[in-house]
Amino acid sequence: MVITYSRNVFLPLTRSCRNRCYYCGFRRENDGLMSLDSIISLLRKAKNATEALLTFGEQPEFSEKVKKDLKALGFSSFSDYVKSVCEIAIKEGFLPHTNPGVVDTDFLKKVKDFNASMGLMLEQAVELECHKESPGKKPEERIKFIKKAGKLKIPFTTGILVGIGEKFEDRIYSLEVIADLHDNYGHIQEVIIQNFSPKKGTKMENFKPPSTSEMLETVKVARKIIQKDVAIQVPPNLVKEVEVFVKAGANDLGGISDVTPDFINPEHPWPKVEEISERLKGYELKERLPIYPKFVVEGWYSEKIAPLIEAYSDEEGYKC
Repeated sequence: MVITYSRNVFLPLTRSCRNRCYYCGFRRENDGLMSLDSIISLLRKAKNATEALLTFGEQPEFSEKVKKDLKALGFSSFSDYVKSVCEIAIKEGFLPHTNPGVVDTDFLKKVKDFNASMGLMLEQAVELECHKESPGKKPEERIKFIKKAGKLKIPFTTGILVGIGEKFEDRIYSLEVIADLHDNYGHIQEVIIQNFSPKKGTKMENFKPPSTSEMLETVKVARKIIQKDVAIQVPPNLVKEVEVFVKAGANDLGGISDVTPDFINPEHPWPKVEEISERLKGYELKERLPIYPKFVVEGWYSEKIAPLIEAYSDEEGYKC
């Protein structure tokens, strides 16, 4: 059995965000933009990686600091800045994967051709207290966005966040929603089953995280509900016994970086690939690109990134 992962460099472009999730430790009030020079510097430190993971707060243009930084950098919109970062990443030899939050169709169309894949966590397909101050976390908004990506044939990552106040049946329903989206558009490449990790200074800092048994049961259910051509991913820095989760049905470990932390969960460092390989004896641990092999073979990518994909992938679409 093949277990996949990708090597990435994590670029937190800004932590300004219109949402105020009760568990989030990433958001910062009125945070500015990463400079293009600092982005280039970071990319050049990660030459063994193929994925540039672009993450930022949702619709950060509301921030006066972001507006000021955009003007200083010569951009008329945040989407133009993101597109430019993608172009820089491609020039430096990286395939961008952008997690944009809920954005409009124009934003998606502008950056689509400069990304190998994109993503948005559904989190849960039900209304929850922890999202009370987060307009972008309304389930209908996120489902609508994932549909947009499907219509544009964007290889897509989504998933659920486990332990944020939902019931077990809510998890089942959320996974069924994702399966339905893939039935309709065929664009979901992986579904992340991510465990909530409490952060100091947040409203949910004393909230109990899900147990290993809860997570394992959710992975097992996900593997039954989600189509077989879609990977089930668990983050190896959040679930320590990866071999147990692989036995439960997970077959991907997401992006791992040698040079950047997980800025969403910085208290949980990435394990070394060698450590994971040691724990997964009996399985074939294989590096992939941010676009899954199936979509490489089927040609779901633009001419903008074709030279990199063709240089990096083997005949089966894996990292060569």
